[in-house]
Amino acid sequence: MKELTILSGKGGTGKTTVCAAFAALAANKVLSDCDVDAADLHLLLDPIIRHEEDFSGGRTPQIDYRLCMKCGHCQSLCRFEAIHREEDGSCVIDPLACEHCGLCALACPNHAIRMVDAVNGRWFISETGFGTLVHARLGIGEDNSGKLVTLVRREARRIAEREGAALLINDGPPGIGCPATAAITGTDVVLIVTEPTVSGLHDLRRVIGLCRHFRLPVLACINKFDINEAQTALIQQECRADSVPVVGLIPFEPAVSRALVARQTVVDFDCGPTTDAVVATWERVQRTLAGQAP
Repeated sequence: MKELTILSGKGGTGKTTVCAAFAALAANKVLSDCDVDAADLHLLLDPIIRHEEDFSGGRTPQIDYRLCMKCGHCQSLCRFEAIHREEDGSCVIDPLACEHCGLCALACPNHAIRMVDAVNGRWFISETGFGTLVHARLGIGEDNSGKLVTLVRREARRIAEREGAALLINDGPPGIGCPATAAITGTDVVLIVTEPTVSGLHDLRRVIGLCRHFRLPVLACINKFDINEAQTALIQQECRADSVPVVGLIPFEPAVSRALVARQTVVDFDCGPTTDAVVATWERVQRTLAGQAP
């Protein structure tokens, strides 16, 4: 089984649009949405949830008011100002300000604060018209998105092996942080979807550097390449210098927005030359996954 992860150095490049199109084109595959902070692949694939579970990625402090002496020692020690005093002197922990460091639980003189498992989000196994999708939703302001990405990938791989799938497609998160690292570790090929802007080129360089660090095969695709052909030429030059094949030049097409509003992929909704370019990009990615030159 091969594994393809689709990344972007920044949000809004069209990564999920390309991933959904690949889902429509690929055969015998399982899908995962690793952008757990802002998951949106499910908006296009219209999944039916078959299984869901809470995700616990860490521990959080909890006050036992039966033991609390209202001394305020925990408040005085909290450098994040996450503990506040009520009018009656009792302390309350602000879950959005708390960094879950555990100092308050360690320092409480009456052991009234203990660390308990926190529910940081929820993950799902769903059925779509294009195959099984594993996706998740991280809670607002919650930490450990990298752990949740790892869980999503692990479950997707387990299902792919059980179903005998030939391919696992991961819709990765933007950026180069912990979630992106968790999404690419051990994958077979990384496809970077970028756009012809100054920030697109800047972030493309960062993602290429991340993938080179992990010694992963990298491909690039330039979405909306014709809105700034001079910048597209700079990106192509940069990719040649880094030995990164550019496997796709996808033109701007207003029909893509209509396809997204209709919750359809650009393969199912005729987007003219954009659809043709995405199909050609997928064929080159397939060749790379098969060990051939793109």
